[in-house]
Amino acid sequence: MSISFKRLVVGPPLSSDRLGEQMLSKRIALPVFASDPLSSVAYATQEILLVLTLGGLAYLHLAPWVAAAVVVLLAVVVLSYRQVVHAYPSGGGSYEVASRNLGAWAGLVVASALMVDYVMTVAVSVAAGVDNIISAAPALEPYRVLVNLAFVALLTAMNLRGVRESGRLFAVPTYLFVVGVLAMIAVGLLQTAFGHPPVAESADWQVRAAAGHVGLTGLALMLLALRAFSSGCTALTGAEAISNGVPAFRPPRSRNAATTLTVMGGLSITMFAGITALAMISHVHYVDNTCRVAGFPGNCASGTQRTVIAQIAAAVFGGTHSVMFFFIQATTALILILAANTAFNGFPLLAAILAEHRYLPRQLHTRGDRLAFSNGIIILAVVAGTLIYAFEGSVTRLIQLYILGVFTSFTLSQAGMVRHWNRELAHTADPGRRRHIHRSRVINAVGACLTALVLVVVLVTKFSHGAYLVVIAMPVLYAMMHGIRRHYDRVARELRPRPGGIVLPSRTHAVVLVSKVHQPTLRALGYAKATRPDSLTALTVKISDEEVDVLRSEWDEREIPVPLTVMASPYRDITGSVLSYIARLHGEHPQDLIAVYIPEYVVGHWWEQLLHNQSALRLKARLLFQRGVMVISVPWQLDSSDRAAARRPYPAPGGTTAPAAAAGTATPSASVGTTGTGPEVG
Repeated sequence: MSISFKRLVVGPPLSSDRLGEQMLSKRIALPVFASDPLSSVAYATQEILLVLTLGGLAYLHLAPWVAAAVVVLLAVVVLSYRQVVHAYPSGGGSYEVASRNLGAWAGLVVASALMVDYVMTVAVSVAAGVDNIISAAPALEPYRVLVNLAFVALLTAMNLRGVRESGRLFAVPTYLFVVGVLAMIAVGLLQTAFGHPPVAESADWQVRAAAGHVGLTGLALMLLALRAFSSGCTALTGAEAISNGVPAFRPPRSRNAATTLTVMGGLSITMFAGITALAMISHVHYVDNTCRVAGFPGNCASGTQRTVIAQIAAAVFGGTHSVMFFFIQATTALILILAANTAFNGFPLLAAILAEHRYLPRQLHTRGDRLAFSNGIIILAVVAGTLIYAFEGSVTRLIQLYILGVFTSFTLSQAGMVRHWNRELAHTADPGRRRHIHRSRVINAVGACLTALVLVVVLVTKFSHGAYLVVIAMPVLYAMMHGIRRHYDRVARELRPRPGGIVLPSRTHAVVLVSKVHQPTLRALGYAKATRPDSLTALTVKISDEEVDVLRSEWDEREIPVPLTVMASPYRDITGSVLSYIARLHGEHPQDLIAVYIPEYVVGHWWEQLLHNQSALRLKARLLFQRGVMVISVPWQLDSSDRAAARRPYPAPGGTTAPAAAAGTATPSASVGTTGTGPEVG
């Protein structure tokens, strides 16, 4: 990505001392961290109805009971996570709770579950949002996947601009959605109270039971209800994001986070219960395959059904051409797409914490130009986009992979909090404080039991429908993070200083690689001689007799006071010949240090780099694996690199812009030009 395009997309860089400006107020934090659970009410009821209609219309009477169970569970989870944000304000959330109280293994299980959950949040939220767009504009159906990927790219760009800036942008659609849904619920319930209940467009449709779901009784009926419940639990997704993002809140962080969590829970419960009630009042019938519907208008093989919230909005506000119908559809689509922002904030924060603990690459702990964890944002976007492409943007197919990771983290987090409170009780004598701890422990214990039960239900009911992929992905992530930690620990042990202080080499042998007598070669020879090595050799590899003769002639003509060694290479293998010489020299002087100086010239454009061979890069890559060998790059910036550097000045300390170095003033080091090194070593 060129610098100018990057600045257009991401914006100008922010200095580290402006990190405090990126902290969020409760008003902005709600749409940033709670848009996922708030938006999931748009499809949670739909998923319940989708499962229950597998048995036909006879089992829709179970929907209110299933929804009531989801509401109770959501209330318990919100209360449980209020305890977490007060007890662990550093922002680790479920990962930190499980790691500190249950051990590193539990922390890694939670981390792998949350990472899967965040990826699925992006995929499902964007796909559900596009579903609602297609409900209002069916002509977009052939471009479903493309529209999904375009929205993922847009969200990525906005989050790369920084948390606060993206939060301001996303706040308006979130609040418009909340107001629109609450207004729809109020109007619909008032119409019902006055004897004119809304009627959905699918109310008269007759639904045939799916194969194997006719006349369910006993255990089969219970499994259907449990599967509907597990699908409805999508309303709980994202509830843990606030506990992960406590450091992003303005002080007092814990109190502000807990307040935001309470508001989120209250709004989610109200909207979910209201939408479910209106769906039952208006007799919405929603199926996975419209060919099972008698009375479906159009071609059932290619036609799609309007979403549940779209049918309710049309029934309440007088049809699909009313202003409020389009308002509800527009805000629903927006918040569903923007709900992915919860994951775009939660995933990079979690990845940064894991990287700090050496379970993920250290690059994920580095903030980008806009003080966002850019690497985590990009990884999340790529993986989520791949899933959307693989599952063709289908919410029904993607959502089967959802929930399992959510309830794994819920369960271990609440179990960890119970152990946390047990430890607190052992060190607390104040009666008032002990009563508070007992109350908190009961809340977390109930939460742990309920979420563990739901985890089992979700695993059993969704395993064969796609959840097995999550069961595979989580252990793979666990093993990967465990392996990364072992690697970092091994490297740390090997790099630990040994007793005895600095060990100086007995002697130093300098070798300067030469292809021609030009400025980079003369600079490398001068720098190598200035280091006062015990021996200094200029080494060239003979590809043709004519080139070597010219080189010797110029060498003697300039009276260069360094012996020129020529290695024959009948197979024109420059790298192998140099390595062979260095290996022989090291064998003759095993206790000495060998310093290899590589003259390089730096170009300013990518296309210039293509015009020069990359023998220096190959040599450096191979020499770095040789023990007792130091590799020193001696760059020479050409005029094009000087002009390129001038076009991209870098910020100096204090916020001013430092000028680029002039051509020919480089010091021996890694080059700082635009890109590309291009010596011909031979």
